[in-house]
Amino acid sequence: MDRIIIFTDGAAKGNPGPGGWGTIVNDGAVVAELGGASPRTTNNRMEMEAAIRGLERVQAANAPIAIYTDSTYLIQGITQWIHGWRRKGWKTAAGDDVLNRDLWERLADLVRGAGTPVTWTYVRGHTGVPGNERVDEIASEMALGRPVDLFRGPAATYPIDLGAPPGVSGGGAKSRPKSGNSGKAYSYLSMVGGVAERHQTWSECERRVRGVSGARFKKALSPTDEAKILAEWGARLK
Repeated sequence: MDRIIIFTDGAAKGNPGPGGWGTIVNDGAVVAELGGASPRTTNNRMEMEAAIRGLERVQAANAPIAIYTDSTYLIQGITQWIHGWRRKGWKTAAGDDVLNRDLWERLADLVRGAGTPVTWTYVRGHTGVPGNERVDEIASEMALGRPVDLFRGPAATYPIDLGAPPGVSGGGAKSRPKSGNSGKAYSYLSMVGGVAERHQTWSECERRVRGVSGARFKKALSPTDEAKILAEWGARLK
């Protein structure tokens, strides 16, 4: 693997309110899902916490690090705004104290200490990108105080495709995936042991295929798309 892939997301129920963060780290050999919660926080702090925890895990990395997030606040803050904040003594253009300075400084230290290039890429949320969908689920469940079964094991057995999402761009630019699999889901399909099932949410689909060797899954955008996927698989719905 020529790079380390990290997906991150944060959530807060109330903003401020109970919050959670979720991170996936894939170093090519091992995939580790990470997650945590805070009793009172904001969505932005949880977005930052997710990135911090991912970078903490790969500080000894010897490959470039690619971070995928649906937070423009996170990307623009670490790649653009932070330079102006430092010059102004951690003040905004209006003269106010910069919010979340403790986390910005920690994040900047980790980026500087990584020793390899760190790129930040925007992924539009809730468009069926598997890695983004999974960290969103982890963060949301953590914020709600629900237990989450976090995967840690060989990358070869991880059921979610963590390849680079198609059509995304770095530096905070908002870009829709351009593949035929972008857009709102009509359904999610899974196939385990030759048996196909339809699911209304990615979470349901992911629970069925997770850890199952040879399992298949895909988002369908319409009834026609669903039928096409099943035909490609040579399967019928259960």
